[in-house]
Amino acid sequence: MPIDPAFWSVVALAAIVVGLSKSGLMNSLGMIGVPVLTFVMPAREAAGMMLPVLLCMDAVAFYSYRKEFDRRILMLVLPGAIAGIAIGWALFSVISDEVVTLVLGIITLVFVLDAWLPLRKKLEGLPPSRAWGAFWGGIAGFTSFISHAGGPPYQIYTLPRKMEPRIYAGTSVWFFTIVNLFKLIPYFALGQISLSSLEISAVAAPIGILAVLGGIWLVHRISVKSFYQIAYGLMFLVSLKLIYDGAIGTFGL
Repeated sequence: MPIDPAFWSVVALAAIVVGLSKSGLMNSLGMIGVPVLTFVMPAREAAGMMLPVLLCMDAVAFYSYRKEFDRRILMLVLPGAIAGIAIGWALFSVISDEVVTLVLGIITLVFVLDAWLPLRKKLEGLPPSRAWGAFWGGIAGFTSFISHAGGPPYQIYTLPRKMEPRIYAGTSVWFFTIVNLFKLIPYFALGQISLSSLEISAVAAPIGILAVLGGIWLVHRISVKSFYQIAYGLMFLVSLKLIYDGAIGTFGL
């Protein structure tokens, strides 16, 4: 395993951010985990390393919400999500690391703009149709496969449903636990999860779990508004860096 302190600092930071998001403190800001890791490893390697960590966090959250979820919403979004994972798997061999980095940067930027401009509010009031659920579920599955960034498209569909908070949280936990379990198959097949990545995951997982528990404790004790303002600003800068690196590598600018 690497012994560079800077490397492990970035890994710990990514695990903490994702863990806090799983606690409900930062919600979809957990998608910044892979972009942060790209500063010390390739995007695909970062996604593979993070998946076992996510599953450990999912296990903690799933136990808490195992009986609280909306089965109908899950049935609408999961088929599309599985199809989105399959599409991501099929396109893996024809998409370079540079393109993955570029797409990741664009996804991150769109998420920040969505938070600043509330684009998803335009979708409020639309009925929870099967086709609409399959579409956003598919986008969530695809972006989750690329970089564990399925939160924004999933929320675009589910937030307007106005579910009771614990039902919403439980449905989200069920959805992403199932999605992450399905991703194990292609990640192993494509070599994104290896012995060396599992060693790093084993160090990051306890940090992430502690962040989940710490986030639950902090959620009612800090100014979430101020935290979001700082976090979104950092995400914006990270997205520009990823877009720049991806564009340089893809188009040779």
